[in-house]
Amino acid sequence: MDQTYIRNFSIIAHIDHGKSTLADRILLSTGAITPREFHSQMLDDMDLERERGITIKASAVTVFYDYKGQQYMLNLIDTPGHVDFHYEVSRALTACEGALLVVDAAQGVEAQTVANAHLATRNSLKLVPVVNKIDLPAARPEDCAMEVETLLHTPAEDCIFTSAKTGAGIDDMMAAIIDQLPPPAGNPEGETKALIFDSKYDDYRGVTVYIRVFDGRIKVGDKIQMMGTRETFLVSEIGKFSPRMELVDSLSAGEVGVFSAAIKSITSVHVGDTVTLANRPAAEALPGYRPPQQMVFCDFYCGPTTQFPELRDGLMKLQLNDAALTFSPINSEALGFGFRCGFLGMLHMEIVQERLEREHEVEVVQTAPTVPYEVLLTKGQTVEVDSAGDLPEPNYIEELREPFVNVDLIVPTDCIGNIMQLAEERRAVYKKTEYLSSDRVIITYEFPLAEIIYDFYDKLKSATRGYGTMDYEFIGFRANDLVKLDILVNNNKVDALSIIVHRTKADSRGRAIINKLRKEIPRHLFEVPLQAAIGSRVIARETIKAVGKNVTAKCYGGDISRKRKLLEKQKEGKKRMKMIGNVEIPQKAFLAVLEVGEE
Repeated sequence: MDQTYIRNFSIIAHIDHGKSTLADRILLSTGAITPREFHSQMLDDMDLERERGITIKASAVTVFYDYKGQQYMLNLIDTPGHVDFHYEVSRALTACEGALLVVDAAQGVEAQTVANAHLATRNSLKLVPVVNKIDLPAARPEDCAMEVETLLHTPAEDCIFTSAKTGAGIDDMMAAIIDQLPPPAGNPEGETKALIFDSKYDDYRGVTVYIRVFDGRIKVGDKIQMMGTRETFLVSEIGKFSPRMELVDSLSAGEVGVFSAAIKSITSVHVGDTVTLANRPAAEALPGYRPPQQMVFCDFYCGPTTQFPELRDGLMKLQLNDAALTFSPINSEALGFGFRCGFLGMLHMEIVQERLEREHEVEVVQTAPTVPYEVLLTKGQTVEVDSAGDLPEPNYIEELREPFVNVDLIVPTDCIGNIMQLAEERRAVYKKTEYLSSDRVIITYEFPLAEIIYDFYDKLKSATRGYGTMDYEFIGFRANDLVKLDILVNNNKVDALSIIVHRTKADSRGRAIINKLRKEIPRHLFEVPLQAAIGSRVIARETIKAVGKNVTAKCYGGDISRKRKLLEKQKEGKKRMKMIGNVEIPQKAFLAVLEVGEE
């Protein structure tokens, strides 16, 4: 098809502002699906997405729309809205020329709306503002249009008012997509360059690769080359989702689709790599994406019913579909062999664990999440550690730096006092305040990441009666007065329980962890001391009492020395057992450390 009649666009918005419903309505209005086939969240094909009511994976679909007597090809990429899947959004936007910025008519501009708008602007995308859900009783479309004007500096009159639920305003929105968004640039006769923006594994087809063709074309039977790995494959199948998979002969410049080429190995495909023709390769690759910055690290070990190879295979298949997930093998005395995994945030971590258990039937034991730290050694080297157990000895450390994030909080004006108090407790640095409207404000802070990954979002919702929203962006590492808090069980350090904390919070955090562990670790036949220590200084201690066994129960009458002899024997036995006995730490004890929060 002539590129003039192609439009590649994305739908971006804050979580729960109606992106998926709007995508469903576009499919219905273009005739891609019939009213009989229609159901909500058509593009969210993961069970997890339906249950949680959120989009986790970006999905691409091609539809055709007749406008003013001409047929247009619309390539739509539906994106997630949660802050943890920001990387999915950035990848989707690279494959587009424009985007619909959707705002809820009742909620107005939210934190993720601001972040996604800035991301689209940085990628030089043309934005079409859409105020959705105008059918709600609490809708205030004109006020929301003014908030969009404040955010984007575009006239409020340019906003399109729609209701994805009832279909109101959808025709105006479709006209705006064609009139306002630019067609793709690129030379269909030039050297072939296609950007890989997603991929997934199929047991029968091998790796299916999602691409956006920027120059040239790819046909069935072409011998292609991955410019990153230099591997070559023969294209066996090309298709588009409309929304069901439909086979086509070729993809030309400006088009979006998928191909299979009997790619058996998961490591052959990298998101962001460029696909070109082996007999006429492109001179240089497309820019691709900057690698994602993992913000949360956590150890995954095999559960009782899982073997190590099963866990490894499950993680490799997930990584193919989720480029932001990283993992490397580790070994723990307490939990055996496992993997240190990196995630974009806590929700991302939850989703990966659930997908492992559902899609790959892998049972996982996980430790408390941590954030990465940067260590300046006395030799002048700088190293990054993602676990307190990897931290060098204190005499080798010149400076310990923690990650800081720029946080935008959108809250009602009458909650500013609560938010400032909450931010002060979490060691935040105030930056600025901007008014979106008379009753809503954006407050910007710089927070240590460790202070917001656990329970900050819940506390924010409580402090703002459910109206507050947040978005964060990594800004760099900064030196701080941080210490390693070791947990000793029966005088042995347990690396999986060690954490890095600010010195002012070490005492309270150590005491809280020890109290939790005392309740979770079962009693043994000998006394088990639990200690929290900074270096060689113990700052908190609890003792799990030994299980009492009445060894004198069989002695009835007789000399007291008989009883004393039995008690002495028991005492000697307990002393010997304490020296050689192992303390078993159950999985729930590791999770209990995570729940300590700010106790």
